[in-house]
Amino acid sequence: MLKRLLRQLPGKIMLLYGICFFIWGCSSSKPVETSSNDRPKNVILMIGDGMGLSQISAAMFSNNNRLNLEQMPVLGFHKSYSYDDLVTDSAAGATAFACGIKTFNGAIGVDKDTLPLKTILEEAEENGMATGLIATSTIVHATPAAFIAHVVSREQYEEIAVDMLKTPIDLLIGGGKKYFDRRENDNRNLYTEFQQKGYKVSDYSQEEMTEMQWDPSSNFLYLTADKHPLNVAAGRDYLPYATKKGLEFLEKRSKDKGFFIMIEGSQIDWACHANDGKLAIKEALDFDRAIGEALNFARERGNTLVIVTADHECGGMALNPGSKMNKIETAFTTINHTATIIPVFAYGPMSKQFSGIFENTSINTKMRNALGFPEHKPQTTNGSTNDRK
Repeated sequence: MLKRLLRQLPGKIMLLYGICFFIWGCSSSKPVETSSNDRPKNVILMIGDGMGLSQISAAMFSNNNRLNLEQMPVLGFHKSYSYDDLVTDSAAGATAFACGIKTFNGAIGVDKDTLPLKTILEEAEENGMATGLIATSTIVHATPAAFIAHVVSREQYEEIAVDMLKTPIDLLIGGGKKYFDRRENDNRNLYTEFQQKGYKVSDYSQEEMTEMQWDPSSNFLYLTADKHPLNVAAGRDYLPYATKKGLEFLEKRSKDKGFFIMIEGSQIDWACHANDGKLAIKEALDFDRAIGEALNFARERGNTLVIVTADHECGGMALNPGSKMNKIETAFTTINHTATIIPVFAYGPMSKQFSGIFENTSINTKMRNALGFPEHKPQTTNGSTNDRK
């Protein structure tokens, strides 16, 4: 009998181990990702301006070989060129994401003929969704502007600020206070005009973001700097916090309709224009912390599609020989953008459609498909644009 028990013991141990593993798996606090066939309720588009594979690699190898980006199971690449140049700028790149059309460099929410185009954010608003924009640049800078404004030059900052009044966006966070309350081209006080439309309006001079009330009963505009926010090395730290609180705010605002938000890590690009590799790494890591907040939100709900990409690469950045883990030696080939293809990461419902190689305009198509919007046909808005400079 003893011999028989000994022969049965390994099998019983394996059975017990299997039962314990099954129980652990069922009770794990980490939610299972939603089927890729289900439509998401919410879409979070995150843009690391200027962030190519080298910037991602440098950040990863400067952070003990780990990034939150690694939690995203789907990877693709987009072709970033604009209508008139193999090397895009942020305005044309963001307009491709926002409107699904390639346009000329410098254009914001208009096509090659300067006709205004409906953006995915505007379409989300028309469908009753909550919407938001968060950036570490001015909120009127090229990338956030392309989702809500329609002007022929990205430098028309005051006109872009006015355009933001035309769409009842729920949440705006970024710099650029001077373009709202101390304008050069007119005497309008956009603080007052936003308040008349029911917005809560606040800024860095009135209260710290960490101390303010995120009241979901009204739309919200918060300006983080008079012009450009500080870089992360100089003390700017609001992006991960604004991401976490902003997503919770929009979820409450959206009720049963869901939300669309674009969140930009703007200053990766600026660091690369300056060929400052150390700052580019710090900015990319700050952006990755915001990605971690978005992924936490998505995992807990199971109904949220997260997309992370860049509009273009900047600087032709390289990780040079002599680099070591947590001690990266960077180099640059230019102070400008480059035309290299750009990675696209995705997590959540219908994320699998972001695999492969595709045009930057396809990101718009894939997001609209995920949200169940009608087949894409470029539509003009009822607004008009200023004369092209």
